[in-house]
Amino acid sequence: MKIFLSFFQSQQKHPIPAYSFWEYYIKNGIEEAGHQWVECPDVDWALGRVPQTKQAHIKWKQDAWQKTVSFLKTNPVDLFLSYLYPEQIDGSAVAEIKKTDIPCVNFFCDHIRDFTTLPKEFAVFDLNWVPEYRAVRLYQKAGYPHINLPMPMWVAPQHRVLQPEINSQITFIGSKDIQRHLMFEDIIDQCPDINLAIYGSGWQAAEGSPQPSVPYGLDKKLISQIQQLNKYGLKGYMEKLRARKYTGEISQALQSKIHGVPLAGQYNQLTAGSAITVGVNRYPSYHFPLDKPDTYSRLRDIEAPMLGACYLTEWTEGIEQLYDIENEIETYTTTEDFLQKIEALQNNADKRNQLKANGQKRALNNHSIPVSLNKILCSIGL
Repeated sequence: MKIFLSFFQSQQKHPIPAYSFWEYYIKNGIEEAGHQWVECPDVDWALGRVPQTKQAHIKWKQDAWQKTVSFLKTNPVDLFLSYLYPEQIDGSAVAEIKKTDIPCVNFFCDHIRDFTTLPKEFAVFDLNWVPEYRAVRLYQKAGYPHINLPMPMWVAPQHRVLQPEINSQITFIGSKDIQRHLMFEDIIDQCPDINLAIYGSGWQAAEGSPQPSVPYGLDKKLISQIQQLNKYGLKGYMEKLRARKYTGEISQALQSKIHGVPLAGQYNQLTAGSAITVGVNRYPSYHFPLDKPDTYSRLRDIEAPMLGACYLTEWTEGIEQLYDIENEIETYTTTEDFLQKIEALQNNADKRNQLKANGQKRALNNHSIPVSLNKILCSIGL
């Protein structure tokens, strides 16, 4: 089967959050499933997410979809598979592709973070690949075709072999945000001697002094405040004001646990070889109180078990649909629960090995891209 891909491919590096790994995962997963992927080499899909003027975005959109439709007319495929944000979608172009009997499927993974109501742009697809369990309700309410499947994660075969523990630490790998920071500060406050190791971007201060911000004029400030009120409502706007008190300053106790961004090749080794690998599913949002954050299952919930980690992740609704809790992975809800689970796992090597083996088996057998692709193809009758 030949699959056309629109999955953030780009020949350039753009100033937007990490995106290149999606292309790597999906292409390798398609090949492992025994299918072939094709792409329009002249289209920079990531550019559609780069902040730019309205005119520049319109030009990108017209150019990207014109090239894509033309490419598909001369290079027929069996499936159009994309990862597109609403503003990247040209509904008329997708409809034109569908008229050529090419089913169109879109993956999107930030429904819970970004939307309270689904964008109308998603309605044009034959199927929407929805990884967040709670987002299914949004699709049911909207009446859009959808399928609930895990995040598309692929690990190389050499990393699918269980690795022994190489250290006794509790490892977290991920960029800094306000919710992760506050959580780890609370953990350190309650257990200063915990053998915690934090890796990732944003945790260590960058060299040089921060640049002063450009002051708003009164008119722009009022416009910005009105936009924030419309987006988050009064309650959310008040949470935004409350969050402004957050300085981002890391305590000395937590600073001692930070190790910077992992070196090349170290990421998988740390994930698989640490005594315990931690997942954090809370996220920053003005829709929720700072001290009572919302959660949803992240890519790490698939990746860490696939690599063979002894995985302890933050409980969120639907996680029990992915794993047999306490047998394949372990979960926590509060700081107190986190520390209790950590102590129990540290004192039980057999349990750690059980989670490593069972979690990896479940993730590779049930949550791989080939498995998800097969379910998608069956769902749309291919």
